[in-house]
Amino acid sequence: MALRHIEHVLIQTADLEATKDWYVKVLGLQVGYAPDFKFPVYWLYLEGRDVLHLTSGGASTSANRKTYLGQQSEATEGTGVIDHIGFRCDGLRETMRHLTELGIEYKQRQVSDQGLYQLFLFDPNGVKIELNFAHTEAAGLTPEVLAANLA
Repeated sequence: MALRHIEHVLIQTADLEATKDWYVKVLGLQVGYAPDFKFPVYWLYLEGRDVLHLTSGGASTSANRKTYLGQQSEATEGTGVIDHIGFRCDGLRETMRHLTELGIEYKQRQVSDQGLYQLFLFDPNGVKIELNFAHTEAAGLTPEVLAANLA
């Protein structure tokens, strides 16, 4: 498995618009393209790279988000709002084999319109980790959840 860089952090919020506006106005991030996950999300960019993902959080989180990301926290303030850390990777099959050999459980997901194949797993502290691979590495694999199939 080869980690390339931290790709993004996802923050869940009770006020998606105000949070997006704050990061744009205060830190200068730019709103950019985000795939259709069938739940509200903003992707904020820094120098052409999406580094911060925002989505609605709290008790009213959509069923689609719970299905796709496996949301655990209903927090809308403090460090509990950080849902996961995403890494860009390569070597999908080697990574799956490595995780299996270590007895680490993971979920397989695919973002239909972005060409990503994703593995979600948890660190020993319960922090969700998202490993993102090019869809070309996933030929012949079937994810448990495909974003396009969410209602």
